[in-house]
Amino acid sequence: MPQITYIEFNGTPHRLDVEPGLTLMHGARDNNIPGIAADCGGACVCGTCHVYIDEAWRERIGGRTAIESATIEFSNEVAPHSRLACQITITDALDGLVVRLPESQ
Repeated sequence: MPQITYIEFNGTPHRLDVEPGLTLMHGARDNNIPGIAADCGGACVCGTCHVYIDEAWRERIGGRTAIESATIEFSNEVAPHSRLACQITITDALDGLVVRLPESQ
């Protein structure tokens, strides 16, 4: 099972095994990771699962879809490497993925 590391804004890491087929958001929400509100439950309409993709993973994760780009603009501190965790589906190829959480959602 892929291991994903979520790093809170304060630097606290959370290493989790996340089942393939779930989204990055579901992995965080199901394991009570602080900083992922996931208010819309993964419908890509609220932007409260905003994460920063670690540099080593950006190319593998790929870019945003049009709907994600429109939705993420409601998030705080959007950067070029910002993504919505609800739009990233976990696969075995993402084993070791590191994401950082913004100060607030």
